[in-house]
Formats: sequence, C-alpha cells, structure tokens
Amino acid sequence: MTRWHLRQAVRKLEAGGVIAYPTEAVYGLGCIPEDFHAVARILALKNRPIEKGLILVAANPDQVAPYVYYPDNGIRQKVERSWPGPVTWLLPATELVPVWIRGDHESVAVRISNHPAVISLSGAAGPLVSTSANPAGCPPATTARKVIFYFGPVLDYCYPGPVGKPGRPTEIRDALTGRVVRI
Repeated sequence: MTRWHLRQAVRKLEAGGVIAYPTEAVYGLGCIPEDFHAVARILALKNRPIEKGLILVAANPDQVAPYVYYPDNGIRQKVERSWPGPVTWLLPATELVPVWIRGDHESVAVRISNHPAVISLSGAAGPLVSTSANPAGCPPATTARKVIFYFGPVLDYCYPGPVGKPGRPTEIRDALTGRVVRI
C-alpha cells in the first residue's frame, strides 16, 4: 500500500466512485456514505436490496460519532472496548444517517477497523460504506484478483493489499441487547 494508491482511491471516492479495499477478513466495496448514487451502484453490483442496510467503517470513534446514539455510558464503553477490531455494532442511528445506509432499521452498523488499509482510507476520506465484495450468492472476495473477476471494469478502483485473516465477514452484534446478529 503506497501513498500513490491511497491518493488514487481517495480521488475516486471524492468523485463519487466505488472502490474495493481489503478489510479484516474480506475485501469490501465502499464509497462515501452520503453519496446516494455511489451507494446505489454498490447495491446494484451486489444485487443487494436497500432494505438490508450497510456498514460504516472508520479509523476512530470520532468519525462515526455523528451517526450513532449511545443510550448510556455503559453501552458506549462496551462498544469502544472492542475497537479497533473486527466487531461491527448495531447502534441507534441519528437523523444524519441516510436511509440508504440504515435500510429498514432504526440502527446503523458501525466498526472501527484495525486494518491498515481501512485506517488509511477512512483517515483520508472519512467514514466509508463497507460491504463484502461479492455479488449476492457468491463467496466474498479475499484477494484483489477475485474482486476484479467479480466486478472488472465497473469498479472505479481496487486498493491493493492483503486482508487481515481471510475468511468470513466480521461479527455483527446488537449493542442494546448483546445479541450476535452475524458470526
């Protein structure tokens, strides 16, 4: 991962593009969360319904603070103890979360990543949409080569690098109930 790749990826994001990038477990597709057209492209690439919602990833908790509401300090502490790392939390969404991010939910899924690519990208561009890089029904891509196989020229940029621990996407937990939504 070089500064050149970072500049290229950020340039594409800021221009409304969709990029792929390595995360803790798989490659993700991402864009700027407020960009409806970019999010719509991701949903179309994946054949994913908007109602399901999407994850936001960031370099630090301050980046997601405008999007989440912590009902009490205990919940905040529980969530922040797991970060940075491969745990995505469902938290009550503020009015700043676009409907195309939360889907049919009153919550938003957020993760503070410990992956160097996600930290660099979100550190430079702000929080990003993150959803596994795969069409519906196909296994998530764990290499840049697989991303290109799936999406080829319709992708604006593929940020190169290894995923953390290849395998299943990150765990998702409901912060209010503690329930594991996805392992």
